[in-house]
Amino acid sequence: MAYATLDALKARLDWDLDDDEARIATAALEDASDLAVTYGRDWPEASVPRLVRTLVLKAAARYVRNPHGYVQSRAGDETLAWSDAHGRDAGTVYFTREEIRLLEDLGGRRPTLTSVVVSAWGTRDRPHRASPVPVDYGGDPFPLYGTEHSPW
Repeated sequence: MAYATLDALKARLDWDLDDDEARIATAALEDASDLAVTYGRDWPEASVPRLVRTLVLKAAARYVRNPHGYVQSRAGDETLAWSDAHGRDAGTVYFTREEIRLLEDLGGRRPTLTSVVVSAWGTRDRPHRASPVPVDYGGDPFPLYGTEHSPW
């Protein structure tokens, strides 16, 4: 299952793929689609958001253009260099941090802060009882706890 087609990926590349490159590109599309499900959610192929398809194509094209994750290459004296910028993702299909945030937003998986009411199993609400506290100004006693009419 891939969220984008090989033809759409070929349209983003500036060369024609040979058979081995086409095989690698197809696998990259599948890997990027699996990652999109991991960071976003499992969208049905027929109704995948357009931005998800775009992100899958970007990640697959990034991999097909540079499958080993090189950042520097020299022909003379055979110098090759990798970057630690992507850590364990160098030389693999990956999404950037911004792409991951977009996928989380599209999938409704963005971490948020929420509050949850917690109570013991089988508890019942009791009616509020007021415990009046005497006041110095000579007026009515002040309720220390809530009443049936107000929790304050």
